[in-house]
Amino acid sequence: MKVFQTKEIRNLGLVGQRGTGKTTLADSLAFVTGANSRQGSVDDGSSISDFTQLEIDHKVSLSATPLALIWQNTKLNLLDMPGHPDCVGEVITGMQVVGNVCIVVDAAGLPDSGAAANFEIAQKMGKPVMLFVNKLDRENIRWEESLAALKEQFGTRVAPVNIPVMTGDKFTGLIDLLHMKEIEIDSTGKRIEHDIPADHLAFAEKWRENLIEQVAETDDEYLEKFFAEGSLSDDEIHDGLRKASINGKAFPLFFGSAKEGIGVRFFADFMVDYLPSPCDFPPMHLNKTDSDEQIEVLVDSSGKTIVYIYKIFSEGQSGDMYFFRVLSGKLTSGTELINQTRHNAERFGQAYVVIGKDRFDVAVLNAGDLGALAKLKDTKIGDTLSPKDFSVSLERPAYPEPVMDVSIRPAKKGDDEKVGEGLNHLHIYDPSFKVVHDSALKQTLLYGQGNTQIELLVDRLKNDYHVEVELDKPRVPYRETIRGKTEVRHKYKKQSGGRGQFGDVHLRLEPMPRGEGFEFNNEVTGGVIPTKFIPSVEKGVREALEEGPLSGSSVVDLKATVFYGSYHAVDSSDMAFKMAALMGFREGFLLCKPTILEPIYNVTITVPDTSTGDVMGDVSSRRGKILGMEPNGHLQIIRAQVPQSELHNYTVDLRSMTGGLGRFSRELSHYEAAPSDVQTKIRSEFEAARSEA
Repeated sequence: MKVFQTKEIRNLGLVGQRGTGKTTLADSLAFVTGANSRQGSVDDGSSISDFTQLEIDHKVSLSATPLALIWQNTKLNLLDMPGHPDCVGEVITGMQVVGNVCIVVDAAGLPDSGAAANFEIAQKMGKPVMLFVNKLDRENIRWEESLAALKEQFGTRVAPVNIPVMTGDKFTGLIDLLHMKEIEIDSTGKRIEHDIPADHLAFAEKWRENLIEQVAETDDEYLEKFFAEGSLSDDEIHDGLRKASINGKAFPLFFGSAKEGIGVRFFADFMVDYLPSPCDFPPMHLNKTDSDEQIEVLVDSSGKTIVYIYKIFSEGQSGDMYFFRVLSGKLTSGTELINQTRHNAERFGQAYVVIGKDRFDVAVLNAGDLGALAKLKDTKIGDTLSPKDFSVSLERPAYPEPVMDVSIRPAKKGDDEKVGEGLNHLHIYDPSFKVVHDSALKQTLLYGQGNTQIELLVDRLKNDYHVEVELDKPRVPYRETIRGKTEVRHKYKKQSGGRGQFGDVHLRLEPMPRGEGFEFNNEVTGGVIPTKFIPSVEKGVREALEEGPLSGSSVVDLKATVFYGSYHAVDSSDMAFKMAALMGFREGFLLCKPTILEPIYNVTITVPDTSTGDVMGDVSSRRGKILGMEPNGHLQIIRAQVPQSELHNYTVDLRSMTGGLGRFSRELSHYEAAPSDVQTKIRSEFEAARSEA
């Protein structure tokens, strides 16, 4: 493929909730630009973007797919990112390397919580945003209502650059507000551009004036001219809109139908004429390796070569493909760079540009360009590679905390190692899930962004690593503590021929404030317990803390003091004093008003207005406390505190209640005493499990 200079490159990420037609838009752009000889389709499995067997089978995007398209002597690097909320990791890693983000929405599907989620990620990452209102070809679409909903959602910076032409209820074309032309699609599908007819002119001029006013408001100089003259020149509109798009003061909005190809060519033209090239953005802030210092680096092909890895894709027996962005300099075959995370050298082989599953050799990739490589030795997602004498790296992306956890174990005995190796390897391709072995709960826990991600991981373990697993509801990490104070004595005495065992310990147990943990004190005086045995007393108490008598959970927030005791000159030993302390603690614990603490999570739930009542009622039924609500356009953000035990499978239930539009995040807040009926149930389950063991 041709080598493109940095100024000839545009990088755009396509995002959107599943079902909005985002991948159809990517396929349509590939067709319009000649990268594909036909319009690909998700429905029949011919999509150029969703090409893996899993994506074809499920008819859903599961990874960020690069499409290197050429239009008007400009390279359009598109990243078609998944719309499924469980694939948020792919969205975050993809957004890291694009310049602009286009959020695709369904004209009839607003409010759209997926759009809100993607907008939030883009804003946090400082990415300029555009909007594409899709599926206007369907019946009974009220585009002005869609526009109003988006303005309510994202504010007055939403700036339509074209508007639909409706013949009755049928969408037949667009009015280009930038060049004041009408784009019509005739009955054969042919695109016809002509002057705006008289009966549409007043309507078009009204919306053109609206666009000019929005552009003027983003720049003081243009605003002054607009007030003085009432308009701006075409060049000023172009310059103002381009600057406003880069600095986020305007969100250009497009109407169209990706399926019918209406508005797609206009969209491609806009990318070339209005989107910034990588060198139009401010300098990057890169971290100096092993330092808190940051330095500014320009996106410049004449600079030092710096490469950032944003995605790794497994090609089975062919190995892995490493997808990257050239942050600075230029990449050619044979370039050797240092991985700044792992401190190893990597020599780059042939570089490729990628269009879906197809790749093409390229001699050079300049600063700002996207490409792919094969056969790197030890490089992971989020790694930066730079010269030995220029040790810098791009900050690694932060992924949201997983919202679903399951207990995972091998279906066949002895396969623990295979399961661990498989999950570790899968984590290379998707860092957004976590695996934690909890020794206290005696479980391996798999934390994911939702049930779909977990199901896909299980499928891949079976298909790629030939190991099957079973999933269970995870145990809740309860805690036990005391609310009262007591003193207890336990004498450990055994005689079975020869030397015996003797240890006599007096303990005082008392509660500590929540979150203070455990404190051990020694108040023994007069040598009634020799100093050398005090550590064994503490060891016995600490061992007892590991498994409380109510639920088998760890014991927290109490103080244990050894204040008296006795010993035998011959029979006393470390073991005897440890056992005396352990048994004494267990006896005393039950005398101190013991209670079970349960983990409480802060939960932030985003739902459409229409689902607010149902969701709030459901939260209350889960013993949750509503802390507050705030509107976000046609969405509501509900903040609540909910016990962890009530959140199992909540992501599935929430999506069911809201037609797939609800999303939530959670974060551990604190522990508090569980209600008495809940404690009774926990104790009963613990006793039953212990009797079966």
